[in-house]
Amino acid sequence: MSTPHAFPLEPAPIHVPDGVLDDLRARLASTRAPLDEGNEDWSYGVPDSYLRELVAHWRDGYDWRRAEAAINAHEHYRVSVAGVPVHFMREPGRGPRPIPLILTHGWPWTFWHWSKVIGPLADPAAFGGDPADAFDVIVPSLPGFGFPGPLTGFPDVNFWKVSDLWHTLMTRTLGYEKYAAGGCDIGGIVSSQLGHKYADQLYGVHIGSGLPLDFFNGPRAWDFARNQPLTDDQPADVRARIVETDHRSASHLAVHMLDGATLAHGLSDSPAGLLAWLLERWRSWSDNGGDVESVFTKDDLLTHATIYWANNSIATSMRYYANANRYPWVPAHDRTPVVQAPVGLTLVTYENPPGVHTADERVRAFREGPQGAWFNHVNVTAHERGGHFIPWENPDAWVDDLRRTFRGRRP
Repeated sequence: MSTPHAFPLEPAPIHVPDGVLDDLRARLASTRAPLDEGNEDWSYGVPDSYLRELVAHWRDGYDWRRAEAAINAHEHYRVSVAGVPVHFMREPGRGPRPIPLILTHGWPWTFWHWSKVIGPLADPAAFGGDPADAFDVIVPSLPGFGFPGPLTGFPDVNFWKVSDLWHTLMTRTLGYEKYAAGGCDIGGIVSSQLGHKYADQLYGVHIGSGLPLDFFNGPRAWDFARNQPLTDDQPADVRARIVETDHRSASHLAVHMLDGATLAHGLSDSPAGLLAWLLERWRSWSDNGGDVESVFTKDDLLTHATIYWANNSIATSMRYYANANRYPWVPAHDRTPVVQAPVGLTLVTYENPPGVHTADERVRAFREGPQGAWFNHVNVTAHERGGHFIPWENPDAWVDDLRRTFRGRRP
Protein backbone atom coordinates (compact mmCIF):
# COMPACT_ATOMS: atom_id res chain seq x y z
CA MET A 1 0.00 0.00 0.00
CA SER A 2 1.27 3.48 -0.80
CA THR A 3 1.49 6.19 1.84
CA PRO A 4 -1.87 8.01 1.75
CA HIS A 5 -2.07 11.63 0.67
CA ALA A 6 -1.80 13.79 3.79
CA PHE A 7 -5.18 15.47 3.98
CA PRO A 8 -4.81 19.11 5.04
CA LEU A 9 -8.22 19.76 6.65
CA GLU A 10 -10.10 18.84 9.81
CA PRO A 11 -13.48 17.12 9.31
CA ALA A 12 -16.66 19.15 9.91
CA PRO A 13 -19.72 16.86 10.11
CA ILE A 14 -22.95 18.30 8.79
CA HIS A 15 -25.69 19.30 11.24
CA VAL A 16 -29.08 20.90 10.69
CA PRO A 17 -30.17 22.89 13.77
CA ASP A 18 -33.23 21.70 15.69
CA GLY A 19 -34.92 25.05 15.08
CA VAL A 20 -34.77 24.55 11.32
CA LEU A 21 -36.40 21.12 11.62
CA ASP A 22 -39.07 22.46 14.00
CA ASP A 23 -39.90 25.25 11.57
CA LEU A 24 -40.07 22.72 8.71
CA ARG A 25 -42.61 20.57 10.58
CA ALA A 26 -44.71 23.62 11.45
CA ARG A 27 -44.82 24.72 7.83
CA LEU A 28 -45.70 21.21 6.67
CA ALA A 29 -48.53 21.09 9.22
CA SER A 30 -50.05 24.27 7.80
CA THR A 31 -49.76 23.31 4.12
CA ARG A 32 -52.71 24.47 2.02
CA ALA A 33 -53.24 22.07 -0.90
CA PRO A 34 -54.55 23.17 -4.31
CA LEU A 35 -57.66 21.87 -6.00
CA ASP A 36 -56.39 19.06 -8.24
CA GLU A 37 -59.21 17.04 -9.77
CA GLY A 38 -58.61 14.52 -12.53
CA ASN A 39 -54.84 14.30 -12.07
CA GLU A 40 -54.24 10.83 -10.66
CA ASP A 41 -52.16 9.98 -13.75
CA TRP A 42 -49.73 12.90 -13.20
CA SER A 43 -50.70 14.33 -16.60
CA TYR A 44 -51.09 17.84 -15.15
CA GLY A 45 -48.00 17.55 -12.96
CA VAL A 46 -47.53 16.28 -9.41
CA PRO A 47 -50.92 15.14 -8.06
CA ASP A 48 -52.12 16.39 -4.70
CA SER A 49 -52.98 12.84 -3.60
CA TYR A 50 -49.36 11.67 -3.75
CA LEU A 51 -47.87 14.89 -2.47
CA ARG A 52 -50.16 14.71 0.58
CA GLU A 53 -48.64 11.30 1.42
CA LEU A 54 -45.12 12.67 1.16
CA VAL A 55 -45.90 15.83 3.15
CA ALA A 56 -47.51 13.77 5.94
CA HIS A 57 -44.48 11.46 6.06
CA TRP A 58 -42.07 14.42 6.03
CA ARG A 59 -43.97 15.93 8.98
CA ASP A 60 -44.62 12.84 11.10
CA GLY A 61 -42.56 9.86 9.93
CA TYR A 62 -39.32 10.94 8.28
CA ASP A 63 -36.23 11.03 10.50
CA TRP A 64 -33.65 13.57 9.29
CA ARG A 65 -31.31 12.73 12.16
CA ARG A 66 -31.11 9.14 10.91
CA ALA A 67 -30.27 10.37 7.40
CA GLU A 68 -27.77 12.85 8.83
CA ALA A 69 -26.00 10.04 10.71
CA ALA A 70 -25.71 7.98 7.51
CA ILE A 71 -24.34 10.99 5.65
CA ASN A 72 -21.85 11.66 8.44
CA ALA A 73 -20.49 8.11 8.16
CA HIS A 74 -18.31 9.75 5.49
CA GLU A 75 -15.86 12.57 6.12
CA HIS A 76 -17.18 16.10 5.55
CA TYR A 77 -15.27 19.33 5.21
CA ARG A 78 -15.97 23.03 4.83
CA VAL A 79 -13.49 25.37 3.24
CA SER A 80 -13.35 28.75 1.55
CA VAL A 81 -12.21 28.59 -2.08
CA ALA A 82 -11.51 32.00 -3.62
CA GLY A 83 -13.86 33.44 -1.01
CA VAL A 84 -16.69 30.98 -1.82
CA PRO A 85 -17.81 28.62 0.96
CA VAL A 86 -17.57 25.01 -0.19
CA HIS A 87 -18.77 21.79 1.44
CA PHE A 88 -17.53 18.41 0.31
CA MET A 89 -17.73 14.78 1.35
CA ARG A 90 -14.65 12.56 1.17
CA GLU A 91 -13.99 8.83 1.15
CA PRO A 92 -10.26 8.04 1.26
CA GLY A 93 -9.00 5.57 -1.33
CA ARG A 94 -7.89 2.11 -0.24
CA GLY A 95 -5.49 0.52 -2.70
CA PRO A 96 -1.89 0.63 -3.91
CA ARG A 97 -2.19 3.88 -5.88
CA PRO A 98 -5.47 5.74 -5.30
CA ILE A 99 -5.83 8.83 -7.46
CA PRO A 100 -8.05 11.78 -6.51
CA LEU A 101 -11.47 11.93 -8.15
CA ILE A 102 -13.89 14.86 -7.83
CA LEU A 103 -17.54 14.00 -8.54
CA THR A 104 -19.96 16.84 -9.32
CA HIS A 105 -23.74 16.57 -9.18
CA GLY A 106 -26.40 18.50 -11.08
CA TRP A 107 -29.95 19.80 -10.60
CA PRO A 108 -32.12 18.68 -8.85
CA TRP A 109 -29.39 16.49 -7.41
CA THR A 110 -27.55 16.79 -4.13
CA PHE A 111 -24.08 15.52 -3.24
CA TRP A 112 -25.87 12.49 -1.70
CA HIS A 113 -26.92 11.22 -5.12
CA TRP A 114 -23.33 9.92 -5.35
CA SER A 115 -23.70 7.89 -2.14
CA LYS A 116 -24.10 4.52 -3.86
CA VAL A 117 -20.85 4.73 -5.83
CA ILE A 118 -18.35 6.32 -3.47
CA GLY A 119 -17.69 3.12 -1.50
CA PRO A 120 -16.94 0.95 -4.55
CA LEU A 121 -14.84 3.71 -6.10
CA ALA A 122 -12.80 4.33 -2.95
CA ASP A 123 -12.42 0.72 -1.80
CA PRO A 124 -12.91 -1.63 -4.76
CA ALA A 125 -11.67 -4.72 -2.92
CA ALA A 126 -14.46 -4.42 -0.34
CA PHE A 127 -16.98 -4.67 -3.21
CA GLY A 128 -15.36 -7.50 -5.16
CA GLY A 129 -13.19 -5.25 -7.35
CA ASP A 130 -9.51 -4.72 -8.00
CA PRO A 131 -7.80 -2.48 -5.41
CA ALA A 132 -5.70 -1.05 -8.25
CA ASP A 133 -8.86 0.82 -9.31
CA ALA A 134 -9.12 2.83 -6.05
CA PHE A 135 -9.85 6.56 -5.98
CA ASP A 136 -9.61 9.15 -3.24
CA VAL A 137 -13.19 10.36 -3.72
CA ILE A 138 -14.12 14.04 -3.25
CA VAL A 139 -17.84 14.89 -3.56
CA PRO A 140 -18.61 18.61 -3.22
CA SER A 141 -21.95 20.32 -3.08
CA LEU A 142 -22.29 22.76 -5.94
CA PRO A 143 -22.12 26.20 -4.28
CA GLY A 144 -25.66 27.31 -3.54
CA PHE A 145 -27.14 23.79 -3.70
CA GLY A 146 -26.96 22.76 -0.06
CA PHE A 147 -24.33 22.80 2.61
CA PRO A 148 -22.64 24.82 3.99
CA GLY A 149 -25.67 27.10 3.68
CA PRO A 150 -27.15 29.94 1.61
CA LEU A 151 -24.71 31.24 -1.00
CA THR A 152 -24.02 34.96 -0.87
CA GLY A 153 -21.47 37.09 -2.67
CA PHE A 154 -21.54 34.95 -5.82
CA PRO A 155 -24.65 36.13 -7.74
CA ASP A 156 -23.08 35.21 -11.11
CA VAL A 157 -22.38 31.57 -10.20
CA ASN A 158 -22.45 29.16 -13.14
CA PHE A 159 -20.87 25.93 -14.32
CA TRP A 160 -17.64 27.24 -15.81
CA LYS A 161 -16.94 29.47 -12.82
CA VAL A 162 -17.40 26.45 -10.56
CA SER A 163 -14.86 24.57 -12.72
CA ASP A 164 -12.28 27.21 -11.80
CA LEU A 165 -13.22 26.81 -8.12
CA TRP A 166 -12.91 23.03 -8.32
CA HIS A 167 -9.47 23.27 -9.92
CA THR A 168 -8.34 25.58 -7.14
CA LEU A 169 -9.88 23.26 -4.53
CA MET A 170 -8.11 20.19 -5.89
CA THR A 171 -4.70 21.68 -6.66
CA ARG A 172 -4.17 24.50 -4.16
CA THR A 173 -6.45 23.74 -1.22
CA LEU A 174 -6.02 19.95 -1.22
CA GLY A 175 -2.59 19.84 -2.85
CA TYR A 176 -3.14 17.28 -5.61
CA GLU A 177 -0.80 17.69 -8.58
CA LYS A 178 -3.16 15.81 -10.90
CA TYR A 179 -6.69 14.50 -10.50
CA ALA A 180 -9.68 12.90 -12.22
CA ALA A 181 -13.17 14.37 -12.60
CA GLY A 182 -16.64 12.93 -13.05
CA GLY A 183 -20.14 14.33 -13.22
CA CYS A 184 -23.66 14.27 -14.57
CA ASP A 185 -26.09 17.00 -15.62
CA ILE A 186 -24.56 20.36 -14.58
CA GLY A 187 -21.75 18.34 -13.06
CA GLY A 188 -21.08 16.85 -16.48
CA ILE A 189 -20.39 20.23 -18.05
CA VAL A 190 -18.41 21.34 -14.97
CA SER A 191 -16.23 18.27 -15.51
CA SER A 192 -16.04 18.81 -19.26
CA GLN A 193 -14.86 22.36 -18.67
CA LEU A 194 -12.12 20.99 -16.42
CA GLY A 195 -11.12 18.64 -19.24
CA HIS A 196 -11.12 21.60 -21.63
CA LYS A 197 -9.33 24.29 -19.64
CA TYR A 198 -7.10 22.18 -17.39
CA ALA A 199 -6.53 19.05 -19.48
CA ASP A 200 -2.83 18.79 -18.63
CA GLN A 201 -3.62 18.46 -14.93
CA LEU A 202 -6.33 15.83 -15.30
CA TYR A 203 -5.99 12.08 -15.67
CA GLY A 204 -9.30 12.23 -17.49
CA VAL A 205 -13.03 12.88 -17.18
CA HIS A 206 -16.03 10.56 -16.92
CA ILE A 207 -19.48 12.03 -17.52
CA GLY A 208 -23.09 11.30 -18.36
CA SER A 209 -25.04 12.86 -21.27
CA GLY A 210 -22.13 14.65 -22.94
CA LEU A 211 -23.67 18.09 -23.38
CA PRO A 212 -21.54 20.50 -25.43
CA LEU A 213 -20.01 23.30 -23.40
CA ASP A 214 -21.91 25.94 -25.38
CA PHE A 215 -25.29 24.32 -24.61
CA PHE A 216 -26.51 27.40 -22.72
CA ASN A 217 -25.13 29.99 -25.13
CA GLY A 218 -27.34 31.97 -27.48
CA PRO A 219 -30.58 33.96 -27.41
CA ARG A 220 -32.95 30.96 -27.15
CA ALA A 221 -31.03 28.68 -24.81
CA TRP A 222 -34.16 28.33 -22.68
CA ASP A 223 -35.87 26.49 -25.57
CA PHE A 224 -34.99 22.82 -25.08
CA ALA A 225 -35.99 22.01 -28.67
CA ARG A 226 -33.72 24.81 -29.92
CA ASN A 227 -36.65 26.29 -31.88
CA GLN A 228 -36.91 23.19 -34.06
CA PRO A 229 -40.61 22.69 -34.84
CA LEU A 230 -42.44 19.44 -35.35
CA THR A 231 -42.89 18.73 -39.07
CA ASP A 232 -45.46 16.68 -40.93
CA ASP A 233 -42.83 14.47 -42.56
CA GLN A 234 -41.25 13.25 -39.32
CA PRO A 235 -41.85 9.59 -38.45
CA ALA A 236 -44.47 9.08 -35.76
CA ASP A 237 -41.95 7.72 -33.25
CA VAL A 238 -39.66 10.71 -33.77
CA ARG A 239 -42.52 13.17 -33.27
CA ALA A 240 -43.66 11.33 -30.15
CA ARG A 241 -40.16 11.34 -28.71
CA ILE A 242 -39.72 15.08 -29.33
CA VAL A 243 -42.99 15.77 -27.51
CA GLU A 244 -42.05 13.43 -24.66
CA THR A 245 -38.60 15.02 -24.28
CA ASP A 246 -40.10 18.51 -24.24
CA HIS A 247 -42.64 17.41 -21.65
CA ARG A 248 -39.84 16.17 -19.40
CA SER A 249 -37.55 19.16 -19.65
CA ALA A 250 -38.96 22.23 -21.37
CA SER A 251 -40.78 23.79 -18.41
CA HIS A 252 -37.93 23.51 -15.93
CA LEU A 253 -35.36 24.82 -18.41
CA ALA A 254 -37.48 27.79 -19.47
CA VAL A 255 -38.52 28.79 -15.94
CA HIS A 256 -35.04 28.48 -14.46
CA MET A 257 -33.51 30.55 -17.24
CA LEU A 258 -36.21 33.19 -17.57
CA ASP A 259 -38.05 33.49 -14.27
CA GLY A 260 -36.31 31.46 -11.57
CA ALA A 261 -36.27 34.18 -8.93
CA THR A 262 -40.05 34.58 -9.17
CA LEU A 263 -40.64 30.88 -8.59
CA ALA A 264 -38.10 30.80 -5.77
CA HIS A 265 -40.26 33.08 -3.60
CA GLY A 266 -42.86 30.34 -3.37
CA LEU A 267 -40.44 27.42 -3.11
CA SER A 268 -38.37 29.07 -0.36
CA ASP A 269 -41.52 29.72 1.70
CA SER A 270 -43.35 26.42 1.22
CA PRO A 271 -41.64 23.07 1.76
CA ALA A 272 -44.59 21.35 0.04
CA GLY A 273 -44.11 23.59 -3.00
CA LEU A 274 -40.38 22.94 -3.02
CA LEU A 275 -40.96 19.19 -2.78
CA ALA A 276 -43.44 19.25 -5.67
CA TRP A 277 -41.05 21.11 -7.98
CA LEU A 278 -38.19 18.72 -7.20
CA LEU A 279 -40.40 15.62 -7.25
CA GLU A 280 -41.68 16.26 -10.76
CA ARG A 281 -38.12 16.02 -12.08
CA TRP A 282 -37.09 13.09 -9.91
CA ARG A 283 -40.08 11.17 -11.27
CA SER A 284 -40.02 12.20 -14.93
CA TRP A 285 -36.24 12.01 -15.35
CA SER A 286 -35.70 8.62 -13.67
CA ASP A 287 -36.33 5.25 -15.30
CA ASN A 288 -39.09 4.13 -12.94
CA GLY A 289 -41.90 2.75 -15.10
CA GLY A 290 -44.33 5.23 -13.56
CA ASP A 291 -43.47 4.34 -9.95
CA VAL A 292 -41.00 6.87 -8.56
CA GLU A 293 -40.59 4.81 -5.39
CA SER A 294 -39.02 2.00 -7.41
CA VAL A 295 -36.02 4.35 -7.73
CA PHE A 296 -36.35 6.65 -4.70
CA THR A 297 -38.02 5.56 -1.48
CA LYS A 298 -40.06 8.16 0.34
CA ASP A 299 -37.15 8.64 2.75
CA ASP A 300 -34.72 9.04 -0.17
CA LEU A 301 -36.89 11.74 -1.71
CA LEU A 302 -37.18 13.57 1.59
CA THR A 303 -33.46 13.38 2.38
CA HIS A 304 -32.65 15.16 -0.88
CA ALA A 305 -35.50 17.63 -0.36
CA THR A 306 -34.40 18.38 3.20
CA ILE A 307 -30.91 19.24 2.00
CA TYR A 308 -32.43 21.87 -0.30
CA TRP A 309 -34.89 23.11 2.33
CA ALA A 310 -32.57 23.29 5.33
CA ASN A 311 -30.08 25.41 3.40
CA ASN A 312 -32.67 27.60 1.61
CA SER A 313 -30.76 26.83 -1.56
CA ILE A 314 -33.42 26.53 -4.26
CA ALA A 315 -32.97 30.09 -5.56
CA THR A 316 -29.21 29.87 -6.06
CA SER A 317 -29.46 26.35 -7.44
CA MET A 318 -31.77 27.58 -10.20
CA ARG A 319 -29.55 30.61 -10.84
CA TYR A 320 -26.99 28.37 -12.58
CA TYR A 321 -29.20 28.16 -15.67
CA ALA A 322 -29.69 31.87 -16.23
CA ASN A 323 -26.04 32.62 -15.46
CA ALA A 324 -24.78 30.03 -17.93
CA ASN A 325 -26.53 32.15 -20.55
CA ARG A 326 -25.96 35.60 -19.08
CA TYR A 327 -22.23 34.86 -18.72
CA PRO A 328 -21.79 32.55 -21.71
CA TRP A 329 -19.06 29.97 -22.01
CA VAL A 330 -16.00 31.13 -23.96
CA PRO A 331 -13.33 28.64 -25.04
CA ALA A 332 -9.97 28.75 -23.28
CA HIS A 333 -8.18 27.56 -26.44
CA ASP A 334 -8.95 26.74 -30.07
CA ARG A 335 -7.57 23.20 -30.16
CA THR A 336 -9.74 20.26 -31.16
CA PRO A 337 -11.40 18.34 -29.76
CA VAL A 338 -12.59 21.03 -27.39
CA VAL A 339 -12.36 18.71 -24.37
CA GLN A 340 -8.83 17.38 -24.77
CA ALA A 341 -8.54 15.32 -21.61
CA PRO A 342 -9.50 11.65 -22.12
CA VAL A 343 -13.27 11.37 -21.71
CA GLY A 344 -15.45 8.41 -20.82
CA LEU A 345 -19.23 8.53 -21.05
CA THR A 346 -22.04 6.54 -19.49
CA LEU A 347 -25.26 6.96 -21.46
CA VAL A 348 -28.72 5.44 -20.94
CA THR A 349 -31.37 4.58 -23.50
CA TYR A 350 -34.01 6.28 -21.32
CA GLU A 351 -32.51 9.55 -22.55
CA ASN A 352 -32.08 8.51 -26.19
CA PRO A 353 -32.68 11.35 -28.65
CA PRO A 354 -35.52 11.05 -31.19
CA GLY A 355 -34.91 8.32 -33.75
CA VAL A 356 -32.40 6.45 -31.60
CA HIS A 357 -33.75 3.30 -29.97
CA THR A 358 -31.11 0.86 -28.69
CA ALA A 359 -27.95 1.14 -26.60
CA ASP A 360 -25.77 0.34 -29.61
CA GLU A 361 -27.53 3.00 -31.68
CA ARG A 362 -26.98 5.52 -28.87
CA VAL A 363 -23.24 4.87 -28.78
CA ARG A 364 -23.00 5.08 -32.56
CA ALA A 365 -25.09 8.26 -32.71
CA PHE A 366 -22.88 9.92 -30.13
CA ARG A 367 -19.60 8.92 -31.72
CA GLU A 368 -20.65 9.91 -35.23
CA GLY A 369 -22.71 13.01 -34.35
CA PRO A 370 -21.83 16.60 -33.48
CA GLN A 371 -21.73 15.91 -29.73
CA GLY A 372 -18.98 13.35 -30.07
CA ALA A 373 -16.76 15.78 -31.95
CA TRP A 374 -16.48 17.92 -28.80
CA PHE A 375 -14.67 15.22 -26.84
CA ASN A 376 -11.51 13.16 -26.83
CA HIS A 377 -13.74 10.22 -26.02
CA VAL A 378 -11.98 6.99 -25.15
CA ASN A 379 -14.78 4.94 -23.59
CA VAL A 380 -18.44 5.36 -24.60
CA THR A 381 -21.04 2.98 -23.17
CA ALA A 382 -24.84 3.01 -23.15
CA HIS A 383 -27.11 1.01 -20.84
CA GLU A 384 -30.69 -0.16 -21.15
CA ARG A 385 -31.36 0.40 -17.44
CA GLY A 386 -31.25 3.70 -15.60
CA GLY A 387 -32.34 7.26 -16.19
CA HIS A 388 -30.93 10.73 -15.63
CA PHE A 389 -29.61 9.95 -12.14
CA ILE A 390 -27.27 7.22 -13.38
CA PRO A 391 -24.99 6.78 -10.34
CA TRP A 392 -28.09 6.44 -8.16
CA GLU A 393 -30.20 4.33 -10.53
CA ASN A 394 -27.54 2.04 -11.97
CA PRO A 395 -24.50 2.47 -9.74
CA ASP A 396 -22.77 -0.73 -10.84
CA ALA A 397 -22.75 0.42 -14.45
CA TRP A 398 -21.42 3.86 -13.51
CA VAL A 399 -18.63 2.38 -11.39
CA ASP A 400 -17.60 -0.16 -14.04
CA ASP A 401 -17.59 2.43 -16.81
CA LEU A 402 -15.65 4.99 -14.79
CA ARG A 403 -13.03 2.45 -13.72
CA ARG A 404 -12.53 1.47 -17.36
CA THR A 405 -12.02 5.09 -18.39
CA PHE A 406 -9.06 5.48 -16.02
CA ARG A 407 -7.37 2.12 -16.44
CA GLY A 408 -3.95 2.65 -17.93
CA ARG A 409 -4.09 6.37 -17.13
CA ARG A 410 -2.74 6.24 -13.58
CA PRO A 411 0.82 7.16 -12.71
